[in-house]
Amino acid sequence: MTRYDPDALPATGASQQVADAVWRIVAPNPGPLTGAGTNTYVITGDRPVVIDPGSEDPAHLARVLDAAGGLVHRILCTHSHPDHSPGAAWLRERTGATVLGRPAPDDGHQDTSYQPDADLVDGAGFDTGGGTLRAIHTPGHASNHVCLLLEETGLLFTGDHLMSGSTVIIIPPDGSMRLYLESLRRLRELSPVALAPGHGARMPAAIAEIDRVGAHRLAREARLVRELAARRTATLDELLPGVYADVPKFMHVYARHSLLAHAVKLVEEGRAQIEGEHYLWRDA
Repeated sequence: MTRYDPDALPATGASQQVADAVWRIVAPNPGPLTGAGTNTYVITGDRPVVIDPGSEDPAHLARVLDAAGGLVHRILCTHSHPDHSPGAAWLRERTGATVLGRPAPDDGHQDTSYQPDADLVDGAGFDTGGGTLRAIHTPGHASNHVCLLLEETGLLFTGDHLMSGSTVIIIPPDGSMRLYLESLRRLRELSPVALAPGHGARMPAAIAEIDRVGAHRLAREARLVRELAARRTATLDELLPGVYADVPKFMHVYARHSLLAHAVKLVEEGRAQIEGEHYLWRDA
């Protein structure tokens, strides 16, 4: 294992120390949405904690166990998407650790093996022996999404709420752009120091990154407003090329989900209405 390089993106399969008593092990599930792979974090101490065990890959999970010194007290899942939680059952079987996470929604995008032993309650604190982790319910990317703040250091484990190098996809109806932005504002109020995302490199300027992502989302919404106001009525497929003109076309199949989330937010706010597959702009 190697010390953390703050300027380096993690590599698939890498095991690195990213902060005092915190290790990052990158799962072998690279892809266009996961980057090098899902970041599994181990917080060492008297009661070691694993955050997001990632894929059920024996070699990956063996590295996780090695980082934890062979002992895991709790397994915390930020959410139940299949790139984050499947390894929990494997680790629980071999260590007797308690798995905590919020109940999975029934939307067809979840890890079917996900079975937490207890709810990861908003505001709950967990003593790792090396610090206190505080759970923050952050719906948006997923309704059961939770971020975790290591209070002594201000390191925020963001799951998929924030990730380095890109913005996360939001898939309605379980995903919500309105709730995502509300959760982002809540995280900012906690004044985190650094971000440890579920994908990509650690981000040392937490507030600046939260502000950047919030501004990016609102700028995307402004593009949608301009497109829809100019057309007066349009389908998502008609709006997509203009709103995401700066995004490679091969990514539009994914961007369409977030476009829908932006459109739903406009409807929720009374700025647009929907008739069949068409969205209609409503003048103020």
